[in-house]
Amino acid sequence: MNQTRLGYLYGFGAYLLWGFFPIYLKLLRPAGPVEILAHRIVWSVAFVALLLAALRNIGFLRALARRPRALAGIAAAATLIAGNWGTYIYGVNSDRVVETALGYFINPLVSVLLGVFVLRERLRPAQWVALGVGGVAVAVLTVDYGRLPYLALTLAFSFAGYGLVKKRLGLPAAEGLFVESAVLALPALAYLAWLATRGASTFGHVSAGHTALLVLAGAATAIPLLLFAGAANRLPLSTIGMLQYLAPILQLGCGVLIYHEPMPPARLAGFALVWLALAIFTIDALRQARRVRAAARATAAPVPVPAR
Repeated sequence: MNQTRLGYLYGFGAYLLWGFFPIYLKLLRPAGPVEILAHRIVWSVAFVALLLAALRNIGFLRALARRPRALAGIAAAATLIAGNWGTYIYGVNSDRVVETALGYFINPLVSVLLGVFVLRERLRPAQWVALGVGGVAVAVLTVDYGRLPYLALTLAFSFAGYGLVKKRLGLPAAEGLFVESAVLALPALAYLAWLATRGASTFGHVSAGHTALLVLAGAATAIPLLLFAGAANRLPLSTIGMLQYLAPILQLGCGVLIYHEPMPPARLAGFALVWLALAIFTIDALRQARRVRAAARATAAPVPVPAR
């Protein structure tokens, strides 16, 4: 199997797992969102530590300890991803899967917005149009919900911020997840211990299957991330950008078709505007990628030597 085909398999695997993640989270009830988040953190550390030990790659911690700015960045990334995970778990288990899907549809547009205000990037006209249409979509959805879709916006901004910090850190997927989870592990363990002392912990008190699912939360977190890293190393960025829409499409399908969440006409109109903004954004990105490749080929082409 060639590397491109393998990259597609990894990419589809990652986004399929993320797309059906609401089903997994629903199975973790009656555990509350914070308890699920704490288990997700603790078991992620355990799973990735075993993986790194098997790969004999623990030595990276010594080099990282000598980079205080990187450690500060990891703490920021850990805070952002914990907020993202916690918001997502709360949204799914409060029967708002559709709104969480909206957050991941909006996420690429928020990433562009952060590029403008944080990295001082200049946008092409089509990107400004996409952002404008996205803003109108949020306004329409605000009218429909009777409030700002704050869950969706929190998910979009926290994950876009996480992506920005991760881009600057440049850590590999497994190592990054291990350190981020390790930063959060002590507060997570303290919270689980507090729940246990109050007799409010569900771990080991619901069923063997429920306990096993809580333990597997670490693997369920790490495996899609590792698959995504494998895809990102083998596929063009434009292809990854197209694949990323698979997860919120599946999440939206779970919310509407499996959990029968409402989709009134005004909400559907808001989603349609989001999809229009994403279509404009994606088409522009693909055109820009083609221009860059064409320019690279022109630069690499041999210069003809005039005949004497």
